[in-house]
Amino acid sequence: MRLKNKTALITGGSSGIGKEVCIAYAAEGANVIVNYYEDNDKDANDVVKRIKEKGGNATSFCCDVGYEKEINEMLVTVIKDWGGVDILVNNAGIYPRKKWYEITSEEWDRVHSVNLKACFLTSKGVFPYMKNKGYGKIINVSSVTFWSGQKGFLHYVSSKGGVIGLTRALAREVGEHGISVNAITPGAVQTEKELKDLRDLKKRKENDEFLRKSQSFDRRQIPKDMVGTFVFLASEESDFITGQTLNVDGGWMMH
Repeated sequence: MRLKNKTALITGGSSGIGKEVCIAYAAEGANVIVNYYEDNDKDANDVVKRIKEKGGNATSFCCDVGYEKEINEMLVTVIKDWGGVDILVNNAGIYPRKKWYEITSEEWDRVHSVNLKACFLTSKGVFPYMKNKGYGKIINVSSVTFWSGQKGFLHYVSSKGGVIGLTRALAREVGEHGISVNAITPGAVQTEKELKDLRDLKKRKENDEFLRKSQSFDRRQIPKDMVGTFVFLASEESDFITGQTLNVDGGWMMH
């Protein structure tokens, strides 16, 4: 077990990529904290239940990472109950689609608060523990849209570009303490949310065909395709890797 006795906090862990990461980390021996947004309590509880049924150790914590007060409250409880955080996965994110010139200042701030500012605040919160231990793993989730410059959600793409910048700069700041900071850019992952939002079967088929043709692999990417990279970056196997961005998109963008 590559993550035995490690404590991992995964934001946005109730569904999609976050859900699969929680399950994979638990299977590797980690104590898992499933962070989730208030509307997803049933999904979060299901993840915890699934982990425990397989002999793992997990708990859930409701927190809107778009608000500093809620993040701080979560971290105080997590550190009190679990003694600290060895692995932090900043996965929570929102991606409302809108023409760039119709995005309001409030909408811009909300997307950046959840997608980017939260990475800073959670990292800052777990830093004292990781520093004292002389070891830690921070994994930030960016997006393939940073490489493609996808149109239709400028605030989202900008925030995900910021995640890569934060990752690089933070790696310089904390490397002396044995803490690694890396980012992952997932491709067009077919999540529960996509299936829920794209109910028109004709449009879904057209979307699937476009994405398959954009990739090197002729199939849709699913959350489980991300698991290996997350486990690798959380394990000792990647101890000398930091400040990097790993693109996991089935060979869509190459750089």
